[in-house]
Amino acid sequence: MAELEQKARAALDPAVYDYFAGGADDEVTLAENVAAWQRLRLRPHVLNDVGEVDPRATVLGQSLTAPIIVAPAAYQRLAHPDGEMATARGAGAVGTVMCVSTMATTTLEEVAAAATGDLWFQLYIRRDRRYTEELVARAETAGYRALVLTVDVPVLGRRLRDERNHFTLPPGLTMANFGTAPPTVEGSGIAAFADSEFDPSLTPDDLAWLCGLTRLPVLVKGVMRGDDAVRAVDAGAAGVIVSNHGGRQLDTCIAPAEAVREVAAAVGDRAEVLVDGGVRRGTDVVKALALGASAVLVARPVLWGLAAAGAQGVTAVLNELIEEFTRALMLCGCRTPDDITPDLIANPPPV
Repeated sequence: MAELEQKARAALDPAVYDYFAGGADDEVTLAENVAAWQRLRLRPHVLNDVGEVDPRATVLGQSLTAPIIVAPAAYQRLAHPDGEMATARGAGAVGTVMCVSTMATTTLEEVAAAATGDLWFQLYIRRDRRYTEELVARAETAGYRALVLTVDVPVLGRRLRDERNHFTLPPGLTMANFGTAPPTVEGSGIAAFADSEFDPSLTPDDLAWLCGLTRLPVLVKGVMRGDDAVRAVDAGAAGVIVSNHGGRQLDTCIAPAEAVREVAAAVGDRAEVLVDGGVRRGTDVVKALALGASAVLVARPVLWGLAAAGAQGVTAVLNELIEEFTRALMLCGCRTPDDITPDLIANPPPV
């Protein structure tokens, strides 16, 4: 993945690369998200029949080629002219789900029309609830299969790279679902938009409101504690995504690899538990499932593939992860994801 990132970096405007690659403040958590998976050690089984291995998984009743989903990421036309449409085609080609960001540079309807596989829609609850109601109705009409509510942005984390670059969208690109562009300001235009529009007063009551607004299952993204996961499920969530927003919000926050076991133990079998952040190898996927997740989400590797080669680049990245995961299953003595058990982790984080 490091080589692919360098290839993508060479193809991108430096400010765009910084936007995709960067994290909050000193970027301690950004680095820890990857390092935490690497610190975990596997205890493989041997003398198990792995002559036939099947990496397929089911999440929210949807069949996936492997328990690997494309995470929401904003402004993908900065990486490639086809943007989110290319990512949707690339994900569909390998039989997995793409989660489309509210902050896309292509409308959710255009992404749905281009998609060759299932889509989820990520959203924020804005101060004016009418915007959220309209987006939910549009997502349902367009055929999205689930909603992903991001809850870890009461205020945007301070992203120093974006401030130094005065980052905003260039002429010709907009936040397509809103038909507008972020403001041009002294610091980050993205931060200015988020701070003015996203509602910082959310509670479980707002989550319950959203769940009552839609027939689609709702997952809550940005949960890092077991008690918060329970509150989300009690309010009607069908699942939670353990995530610290890719290290872009609260710096020195723990990594998802350190939180997923606690969240999975707290939720039990009441809801799906997924994890997002720092997944770079197929072995990371095995570790995530051993800690209690049913699937992982990946964003930056997909963006590097998109920047390097469009839809084909996205497909190549996902295929590589699926192949690595399949090989790791075999080397751990597992024939399917259901065979992955907690004892495969030698040094699990505390619950």
